[in-house]
Amino acid sequence: MENPLPEFQSREYRIHRIIIRIMLLLLTVEWFLLLLDQSWLSLFLVTLIIATVFSPILFRNKLKMEIPAELHLTAVFFVFASFYLGEVQDFYYRVWWWDIALHASAGLLMGILGFILVYVLNESKHVHVNLTPGFIAFFAFTFALAIGSIWEIFEFGMDQIFGMNMQKEMIGDPSGLTDTMWDIIVNALGAFLITFAGYGYLRRNKSFFLKDWIRSFIDKNPSMFNEKK
Repeated sequence: MENPLPEFQSREYRIHRIIIRIMLLLLTVEWFLLLLDQSWLSLFLVTLIIATVFSPILFRNKLKMEIPAELHLTAVFFVFASFYLGEVQDFYYRVWWWDIALHASAGLLMGILGFILVYVLNESKHVHVNLTPGFIAFFAFTFALAIGSIWEIFEFGMDQIFGMNMQKEMIGDPSGLTDTMWDIIVNALGAFLITFAGYGYLRRNKSFFLKDWIRSFIDKNPSMFNEKK
C-alpha cells in the first residue's frame, strides 16, 4: 500500500486541481463562444492553452513522466497570460507594459527550464558527467536566449504568412523591429537574473527553489535517475 502524501503536498495538489478545473471551465466556455463567433485564430490559441492544461496526461501516458504541480501551473499561467489575455483579450493593446512583462517573465521561465533540463541530465543514470554550477548557469542562460529568438522568428513568420500583427508598433516604429529588439533584451535580462541567482545558490550549496522543483521531478520519476557517485 502506497504511503499517503505529506500534508503540504496533499494541500498543494488539491489547490492545483481546483485551479486547473476552474481554468478548464472558463476556457471551455470561451472555446464554444469563439467557435460560434467563427474567430478561428483566437479559437486556435485557446485550443493551445487547453492542450497545455492537459499536457501532464500526455507526458504520463506517452513518456511515462510525471510533471510536478508547480511546474505545470507555471506553464499554464504563462500560456494563459500570453495567448488568452494577451492575444484573445487584447491585453497587449490595453496594457502598455504587458508585452514587456511577459517577455521578461519568459526569460525567467526559460532560464528555470534550462536549469531543470541540465540538472536533470546531470542526475540521469544515462549521462555519466558531473557539471559545474558555472556550466549549468551558462546553459540555462543560452537556452533561454535560444527559445526567445525562436519565438521572435515565429512572430515574424505569422505576420508575414498570415498577415497578423504579433510584432507590434513601438515608439513610432511601425515595422515591429523595435518591438522585437526590446522583446529580446528583456528576455535576456530575465534569463540573466534567474541564472545569476541560481549560480550563486549552487556555488554556495544553499537552498534554492529550483532545487526543490528539480528534486520533486526526480522523486516523481525515480526510474530515470540514479545517485551520482
